[in-house]
Amino acid sequence: MQRRQLFAVALAGALATGGLAACGDSPNANNADNANKSSVDYLRIGMPNGTQTENNNPFAGTSSANALGYKWVIFEPLTQWNPVKPADPPTPWLAESVKWADDYKSAEVTVRDGAKWSDGQPLTAEDVAYTFNLLKAKEALNQNAIPYDQVTVNGKVVKVTFKSSQYVNQVKIMSQTPIVPKHVWEKIADPTTDTLKNPVGSGPYTLKSFTQAGVTLALRTDGGYWQDLPQVKELRYTSYSGNDTQATALTNGDSEWSFVFIPNAQQTFVAKSETNKMWAPGVLGIHGLYINTTVKPFDDPKLRQAMNMVVNRSDIFTQAESAYFHPEIKSVTGLPPGAGDAFIAPEYKDKTLTPDVEGAKALLTQAGYKLNGKTLSDPSGKPVKIKLSDPAPWSDYQTTLEIIKSNFAEIGIEATIEKPNQDVWDANIQKGDFEGSMRWTNGGATPYDIYQTVMDGDLLKPIGTASPQGNFGRFKSPEATAALKAYANATSDAARTTAMNQIQKVFVEQVPMLPVGSDNVGMFYSTKNWTGWPSDADPYSGGQPTQPYSLQIILKLRPANS
Repeated sequence: MQRRQLFAVALAGALATGGLAACGDSPNANNADNANKSSVDYLRIGMPNGTQTENNNPFAGTSSANALGYKWVIFEPLTQWNPVKPADPPTPWLAESVKWADDYKSAEVTVRDGAKWSDGQPLTAEDVAYTFNLLKAKEALNQNAIPYDQVTVNGKVVKVTFKSSQYVNQVKIMSQTPIVPKHVWEKIADPTTDTLKNPVGSGPYTLKSFTQAGVTLALRTDGGYWQDLPQVKELRYTSYSGNDTQATALTNGDSEWSFVFIPNAQQTFVAKSETNKMWAPGVLGIHGLYINTTVKPFDDPKLRQAMNMVVNRSDIFTQAESAYFHPEIKSVTGLPPGAGDAFIAPEYKDKTLTPDVEGAKALLTQAGYKLNGKTLSDPSGKPVKIKLSDPAPWSDYQTTLEIIKSNFAEIGIEATIEKPNQDVWDANIQKGDFEGSMRWTNGGATPYDIYQTVMDGDLLKPIGTASPQGNFGRFKSPEATAALKAYANATSDAARTTAMNQIQKVFVEQVPMLPVGSDNVGMFYSTKNWTGWPSDADPYSGGQPTQPYSLQIILKLRPANS
């Protein structure tokens, strides 16, 4: 089993460099103004997330800053982590170095000299300490449920202690936490609800304009960014109505960078132009059908087992995911092929997920269910029905739900499909107001993040109370929670292996989620105007424009004709 060890990260190597491209008099020039130039000075980024309401709060899970990803070019983390090469040490960012204690219950962060906020104020250790204390004090902002304890400052060094080992949360704390300015945020009446109309950050861009369809950010003009500014003068984010409109925008050149599902991508996008590119590196994360285990009769593990037995993942991969987007999950453990192979418990090494309708029917009969014609009745005599929901624009998920609906019908379960908008869907998932829904898990350097998203009792909230980081199905298993804690607190590879095997046993036997496909951190992009994108030859980051590493990509971009 791979053991990931993060040591102190020392500032080494050149960070992204280069001056502004000579691409016009103003970073605010529009498309028409740039039509006759040898290069453009803006980058068009798109996501298929529908109408947006302005909310620049980087900690709000449903904010436009999160949905489109522009929070990461305004606010920055302490380090940058590469999910494509998860064993590599993080890159120093706002931190010059991070030194973890041997038991991972504390870390010393040395804050970079010379960084400034976009309002000209210096970024200091007090800002970093304030950010950690803010998350400690405001549970609604602490989306990763990090158990912060004490935070102290000594010069430029921030020491943060935790109530338990944070071996499995190092990336979340240091590479996925946006640092905010104390002098701004301490004046906000309620940071959990404030939409932050005028965000002040340490990143190289500031908010220029907002509409429900798009957001424009311009380069800072105060000269206070701590490294050389990007050559992209302006970022233009557009929120398209769905996968289809986003794919069309990519194909016709209106959008240059997105993470979206495109059916038959090679034929419909890549083959259309020599500058159209696709990159889809795999990672340790999965997608599957979350089941609300508080809704009867889906609180019955036997029923969930039977449902899991009839899902045709091969059909979903070929029809819904165009045989590339979310590779088929085959292991009963839910672990993705390749990235997850080394972690599979010995008892499940050769156990695979294949449709078994007759086996599912037999299991249900033994559990007291009755199949009368095309209708399955639970032991109390009520027909088994389930509502499946996902946002309408997510076409791959919608096709997946249609396939699952037909799969369930083979054992007499009547499924209906609802299509709420993204904000409503996300709020419902967090509050547990759903019966079945396709969704992703968190990902990381080990399978811990996958299983923790689905099964962690420490994330368990009452129905109606938001649980933004996981256990959406309100799965209650003391065994799973204990095993997850044992893995997180283990001090040896052997202890981690024992805990991981127990985690998988609970997942396989109780089926809190029906695993379907593995994750990727890829992108569709164009090299017509900009080069320097990550690739198989240079996988310096993932490819999604909504993730922290998106700023690393933007810093490396160069005009295509330079």
